Amino acid sequence: MWSTKICAVLIYLSSLFNSVLNLNEDRFYWLNEGKNDIYTALNLEKIEKPSKNVILFIGDGMGLTTTTASRIYSKSESGFLSFEKFPHIATIKTYNADKLVPDSSSTATALFSGVKTNLKTSGVDSSVKLDDCEASLKPEARIDGLMKWAQESGKSTGFVTTTRITHATPSALYAHTPNRNWECESTIPENSKRCKDIARQLIEDEPGKNINVVMGGGRQCLQSGVEDRPGDPVDRWACYSTDGRDLIRDWELDKKRRNKSYATLTNNEELERVDTSKEFVLGVFANGHMSMDYARDKSPTGMPSLTNMTKKAIEILNRNSKGYILVIEGGLIDFAHHRGNARKALDETVSLSDAVQLAVEKTNPQDTLIIVTSDHSHSLVFTGYSSRNTSVLDIAQKSKMDQIPYTSLLYGTGGPNNYQFLVINNTVSRRDPSLNNTTDFEYSQQAVVLTDEVTHGGSDVLVYAKGPMSHLFHNVHEQTYVAYVISYAAKIGPFKSEASSLNYSNLFLSISVLLVLKNNFQCSLR
Repeated sequence: MWSTKICAVLIYLSSLFNSVLNLNEDRFYWLNEGKNDIYTALNLEKIEKPSKNVILFIGDGMGLTTTTASRIYSKSESGFLSFEKFPHIATIKTYNADKLVPDSSSTATALFSGVKTNLKTSGVDSSVKLDDCEASLKPEARIDGLMKWAQESGKSTGFVTTTRITHATPSALYAHTPNRNWECESTIPENSKRCKDIARQLIEDEPGKNINVVMGGGRQCLQSGVEDRPGDPVDRWACYSTDGRDLIRDWELDKKRRNKSYATLTNNEELERVDTSKEFVLGVFANGHMSMDYARDKSPTGMPSLTNMTKKAIEILNRNSKGYILVIEGGLIDFAHHRGNARKALDETVSLSDAVQLAVEKTNPQDTLIIVTSDHSHSLVFTGYSSRNTSVLDIAQKSKMDQIPYTSLLYGTGGPNNYQFLVINNTVSRRDPSLNNTTDFEYSQQAVVLTDEVTHGGSDVLVYAKGPMSHLFHNVHEQTYVAYVISYAAKIGPFKSEASSLNYSNLFLSISVLLVLKNNFQCSLR
């Protein structure tokens, strides 16, 4: 054991020496790399004990192509994002109960509750079809998940997102709805008014009102009469409450009635100064989605980063001696992809990687399971034969067919800005991307098929894990498997009583082994 560790250190130092001297990547370089990986694998530690805490990161729309391109964009082709060196990696299948290519609310339901459901539904099983309010009200159709399981076990709970806190992914943590777009009352049809909107379910119902830390955007879904602010416009495409509600005030009143300490936050300064001993913290930092990291206002009155929110969430939740379950979503990766701006998606992926690194640094690997995955992929394509010293956002090469250049990153589907075909002299021609700055945040990569926006991909996505029970991720799994790994590792929900039953099983096994040994020993004495 010690010899392999010594070898691993020597190989690492040799690789470091080569990189410092900028030596050529000859066969000896790759031999050292291979040996280093082997010795690292030989020294992997399995932590086979319950996990006190679990942090689940969701990169919304972060398919493998996005991760690869983000790595090159941020580091280099030979570098790694923070989670790419996690010791255990597996693949998960993202299809819905009714669709091959999923949306975020249905995949989030699978991840958080362990049950696949229909497209655009949240927190209900597959018996509930899109827009079927009556079916969603049936108790047998409603499913519980991580937040409820953790709260019933005495653990603290929280979620952080860069989207609206009522958006598709977070809604699956606490809501039961036949339509993910019913974020506030104004989007629910008259014939479905019996159904409570997602925002009210968060503030008024269990497990939503018992979630200790909630951070993200979505003020316009929680309060009526919200107006544009500098750098924070009302999202005209999203739900906008008009019923006179003030659910943020209602959230505060609920905590007062229950004699719970609490804080409400609206900007960077308030987040930085928050008393982390508060039992409940609600941070609503934007009218709609939060600003992307490259464009956000970093002043005291501006919006926090995903890393800032992650840091405070961990500090607040960590006060519970029984542990916590925390879900963190990099939701704007998906937002950027839908609009066909690849650089924005890559930049947001790097921001997620930064938040993961912060979580690794602030937690104990012996008692905290950290999982990083995605809900679904996108139609982003990484192609061409560009040189290694070329930006992943740059031109790959010219097409041998029409002699027009194309970029390394393309989309399979895209909106009008991505669909860059022209008709010249009755001939269809593709726009030359070298006429634009393809590395700009606003540049729209070219797409093959014109749609209203870039659509999701149906490919599998990866899951990266470290900490207690992370070795349970080991091959190709259903997306629902993530919820059961968390349940088993943290001993909540379906596996809440598994610890005692496993102990009894081990006890019986030990007794059986002892009896066999005893009998064998007696036989040898005859």
